[in-house]
Amino acid sequence: MAREVRHEADGPATLTDADIDPEKGDIAVCRCGLSPEFPFCDGSHRATLDEAEGRLYRYPDGPDGERRVVERLVTDEE
Repeated sequence: MAREVRHEADGPATLTDADIDPEKGDIAVCRCGLSPEFPFCDGSHRATLDEAEGRLYRYPDGPDGERRVVERLVTDEE
């Protein structure tokens, strides 16, 4: 279950004590690339739970938008 992830940030995100969730006592870092609060997880990864193994997906409008299956990936090498 691969997905296209595009990040617009051009530098590191610094996490501080202010980033700790007071209710949960932790910091959740997004690994799916769908969170609008990136680098923080907001649960957007739930949209990916039923992705099929071996398929490439795009979420052009974010996790609440339409999920698209990428049929063919074109690279600079082709």
